[in-house]
Amino acid sequence: MAPLKVWQLQDLSFQTATRILAAPVELALVVMKDLSQNFPTKARAITKTAVSSELRTEVEENQKYFKGTLGLQPGDSALFINGLHIDLDTQDIFSLFDVLRNEARVMEGLHRLGIEGLSLHNILKLNIQPSEADYAVDIRSSAISWVNNLEVDSRYNSWPSSLQELLRPTFPGVIRQIRKNLHNMVFIVDPAHETTAELINTAEMFLSNHIPLRIGFIFVVDDSEDVDGMQDAGVAILRAYNYVVQEVDDYHAFQTLTHIYNKVRTGEKVKVEHVVSVLEKKYPYVEVNSIVGIDSAYDQNRKEARGYYEQTGVGLLPVVLFNGMPFEKEQLDPDELETITMHKILETTTFFQRAVYLGELSHDQDVVEYIMNQPNVVPRINSRILTAEREYLDLTANNNFFVDDYARFSVLDSEGKTAALANSMSYLTKKGMSSKEIYDDSFIRPVTFWIVGDFDSPSGRQLLYDAIKHQKSSNNVRISMINNPSQEISFENTRIFRAIWAALQTQTSNSAKNFITKMAKEETAEALAAGANIEEFSVGGMDFSLFKEVFESSRMDFILSHAMYCRDVLKLKKGQRAVISNGRIIGPLEDSELFNQDDFHLLENIILKTSGQKIKSHIQQLRVEEDVASDLVMKVDALLSAQPKGDTRIEYQFFEDRHSAIKLRPKEGETYFDVVAVIDPVTREAQRLAPLLLVLTQLINMNLRVFMNCQSKLSDMPLKSFYRYVLEPEISFTSDNRFAKGPIAKFLDMPQSPLFTLNLNTPESWMVESVRTPYDLDNIYLEEVDSIVAAEFELEYLLLEGHCYDITTGQPPRGLQFTLGTSANPVIVDTIVMANLGYFQLKANPGAWILRLRKGRSEDIYRIYSHDGTDSPPDADEAVVILNNFKSKIIKVKVQKKADMVNEDLLSDGTNENESGFWDSFKWGFSGGQKTEEAKQDKDDIINIFSVASGHLYERFLRIMMLSVLKNTKTPVKFWFLKNYLSPTFKEFIPYMAREYNFQYELVQYKWPRWLHQQTEKQRIIWGYKILFLDVLFPLVVDKFLFVDADQIVRTDLKELRDFNLDGAPYGYTPFCDSRKEMDGYRFWKSGYWASHLAGRKYHISALYVVDLKKFRKIAAGDRLRGQYQGLSQDPNSLSNLDQDLPNNMIHQVPIKSLPQEWLWCETWCDDASKKRAKTIDLCNNPMTKEPKLEAAVRIVPEWQDYDQEIKQLQIRFQKEKETGTLYKDKTKEPSQKGSQKREEL
Repeated sequence: MAPLKVWQLQDLSFQTATRILAAPVELALVVMKDLSQNFPTKARAITKTAVSSELRTEVEENQKYFKGTLGLQPGDSALFINGLHIDLDTQDIFSLFDVLRNEARVMEGLHRLGIEGLSLHNILKLNIQPSEADYAVDIRSSAISWVNNLEVDSRYNSWPSSLQELLRPTFPGVIRQIRKNLHNMVFIVDPAHETTAELINTAEMFLSNHIPLRIGFIFVVDDSEDVDGMQDAGVAILRAYNYVVQEVDDYHAFQTLTHIYNKVRTGEKVKVEHVVSVLEKKYPYVEVNSIVGIDSAYDQNRKEARGYYEQTGVGLLPVVLFNGMPFEKEQLDPDELETITMHKILETTTFFQRAVYLGELSHDQDVVEYIMNQPNVVPRINSRILTAEREYLDLTANNNFFVDDYARFSVLDSEGKTAALANSMSYLTKKGMSSKEIYDDSFIRPVTFWIVGDFDSPSGRQLLYDAIKHQKSSNNVRISMINNPSQEISFENTRIFRAIWAALQTQTSNSAKNFITKMAKEETAEALAAGANIEEFSVGGMDFSLFKEVFESSRMDFILSHAMYCRDVLKLKKGQRAVISNGRIIGPLEDSELFNQDDFHLLENIILKTSGQKIKSHIQQLRVEEDVASDLVMKVDALLSAQPKGDTRIEYQFFEDRHSAIKLRPKEGETYFDVVAVIDPVTREAQRLAPLLLVLTQLINMNLRVFMNCQSKLSDMPLKSFYRYVLEPEISFTSDNRFAKGPIAKFLDMPQSPLFTLNLNTPESWMVESVRTPYDLDNIYLEEVDSIVAAEFELEYLLLEGHCYDITTGQPPRGLQFTLGTSANPVIVDTIVMANLGYFQLKANPGAWILRLRKGRSEDIYRIYSHDGTDSPPDADEAVVILNNFKSKIIKVKVQKKADMVNEDLLSDGTNENESGFWDSFKWGFSGGQKTEEAKQDKDDIINIFSVASGHLYERFLRIMMLSVLKNTKTPVKFWFLKNYLSPTFKEFIPYMAREYNFQYELVQYKWPRWLHQQTEKQRIIWGYKILFLDVLFPLVVDKFLFVDADQIVRTDLKELRDFNLDGAPYGYTPFCDSRKEMDGYRFWKSGYWASHLAGRKYHISALYVVDLKKFRKIAAGDRLRGQYQGLSQDPNSLSNLDQDLPNNMIHQVPIKSLPQEWLWCETWCDDASKKRAKTIDLCNNPMTKEPKLEAAVRIVPEWQDYDQEIKQLQIRFQKEKETGTLYKDKTKEPSQKGSQKREEL
């Protein structure tokens, strides 16, 4: 495979596209798969392909659109299914299948509703998501006591008053001081509550710092007339405030308020005495009792304030409104409130700038009037309506059944019952609107309310009456009813609903509406109960005889069906109320819960804004009659709105697809997926997308368009790897009907001369390792292989990932420790929370797991406050997590410090951790020699040595390094190896070696987090593991470890290094030697960036280092290193020696203790004279001679060959015992099986 010339590379992308598009359309994806996955051997032939000008022109035209609309550059790839962007970097194949299943359900639902073809896809691509608009309540109320007014108060006289000031340029983040009430903040508080003092202080801070905020208060106090201010502190504060407003002004009243709260000690509640004390001091000439006592004349706003609070429905006190919009409860912390308010001011300034620029807001307009006339302002905010958790009916079923046949209705399933109910509905609508309000839409009504309640009870009638009152102001709404009787059904106790039903069945819409409005009034019910005749309530235009016939009929099927529907489908108790709006169930409403005309207004507003109008405009084009069209809007809305909230669907209209796109048409007459791919055929993405699309063509009916997005003027080989995407469209069987062996990646007809490395790309949450192969997968040289190279891999663990935050600070609780286990075995794995995004990960297998805080300081200081994404109630102390599929499981955990631990620091020394846990016994591996329980008790007498290796050569070096340690170290040793890249051969041999030399070992794993910049070369990944995850890689009981490179020879007792005093630094490294003068030209750290950055300090080598993990974790060194790495690694030219450059780069933030030079001797950099003092010898590469490592080892280290022979003899013995079945027959030296027992439990 001779390399191509630069001129041959330039057009490879366009030439490959030409080859693909020249193939028959049904084979084009097969050709793309073959060319992209075998590109190194195909490239030379592709260079002979001529590219047409039509292809080149069309690609370049489309690329303008790709960039402008999709944000794609030439060479980028993307996949869209029904307009949804599928990010193949973050979504694995299982997530993709979930998308396909969900889309199939929606398309099938639309199909059942009679919507097909292009209409189906146009409706499907509507962005129907629950509204996240910030709804506001009207603040033009006399219930608000305003402290200041920017437009009239003299203290703001020096500020400009023109709104044109908003358009004047300023520095970013500057808050403009303009004499207009642009920003209005209302505090709704119970003045006697302990949280009020902090809010008053925040308001005072805003006022004293001249922040351009108009500030108002609503004091919600007991409004009973028999409660006065000498008994109730809240009433006393209200009256005192009102008194000062009348006697002086609003601002002095507010100052009086601050003086009252300043009297209150921390932790105390405000008392009447505090109010009296301030009043007596400031107004000694007035009898205090006359201000706050029973005869007070200062009760203004007392009832209005409570009325406003209850009517607006803004939720539990305290509430803070910004231009009428309530802040979230967690934003009311004083520091948070200050920050959020500043953000809000800047955010709304942008809104006002736009309004002024467009001429929507002028100088002579009342700014508050303008704000309150915005569409997001509603009379009432109802948390039931605005909640993100929503439940919808499935309205997609079709049948010809009705509620008046109870026997048939009762045997239908939930969807069938809903269809029968919808079939039976008659609706009330508004008629006779003035011509300017009538839309030219044949009166399709996009909002349907089903009112659920017992209409023979006052609460059910009131709900219906409020709905009808709302309807009088809107022609967008139609109303029908579902009766939910609160008693056993009888002819007598269903009189009102029978009358309503009869009117709906027999009367014109207007007559029915007028009659039903009468039936919903309390005086009607009272009159009927007193014996009045139903005929007395007839209305003009009503056919009473027809009504009476149905009303007096003995058939009760429709009432029985309604009652059953409420019980079986809506899950309501007898008599409970609910509102169903376009299929969304709001309820059950509490007995005393208010749901009034304003709530219906809000509900209509949300539906119209998010879904109703959009769907209506598409349904209009179907040309169906009014009732059917309104039904369709309701049913489509319920179907689309019920879908999980996801990304916005992208509408794409491409310019041209004649010359640069593969087009596969769907099967006629069936619903189909609309799939669009944008691909550069010579990229890694093409290697994945081509086989994926091929599988999808076999699984789903789709309209597929694959657009070429080629790069021109390439200067480097675009693809240097061979690739196989292992995904089968269906389960395969052998000829004797058994399951075939697992999916296989086959590489055939491979070139013999190159040196290959085999890598796996797996889903983010998978931990996969090779379990069977005699070959060195890092160094595959096919010329030296007799037959085929085969390797078997195994999915060993699934990853549980999470993010953790302290709800008080909003920050990750740095150093918090979690354990994962089961009920029987609570601690199987443990981990530490990173400061980086509060991230943590734990490995597990399918099953139910319990996440807990680790015993010790974590559990002592914190408690789990809530959790999302788990399988237990959000407020449970223990988070239950069920791993039951192959997708990523990512949870969010919020924690809170315990009340008596608020001032404790998790990372301070405190008391000793209770270090009990699974790590006492074993963790995810095998150990030989002394059991870990015993080792734990005297852990300080064990030297922990960490090393990494990949490939058979470096594993050979690793075994020799281990032997050199064991020969020279008298203290017990425990080796820790990074399991991710060890070969099956090494893992199989290590227990035998552990038995022979009586050492312990453990295999540790950590999955590179998806949010941390990924390395693609295996060597750089391994370097990353040497430095980036030291705080989380080891069990939390490990306090200190030494890292020794695999290619090192140890000549001394490593206890000396373990006990070396690091003088408070978290780790110690050996500086590079500078005694071999002929290498001066290669010492890059002596000049340029490194010389200035180190500022006289040494540059350290990463082949040997000692880490004090307690100190390392305490100062969050891991978080700091990862943060710096994330920034530096974006530049491919930085961190060329990742494991070495990063700690040296961070030497000012994470100090390094320099170890004495004799701890690491390397021939490349150290002179021969210093070798005799060497405590370890490192076989570092020599950039001058480039001598192979094996040759260097034999030449430099005399004892190396003896060690090598000793290990070889042991391997021969191991192989012989394995073949003869005598392995581990000597029970006295059999490795501990504790680890394997644990694996079986999982």
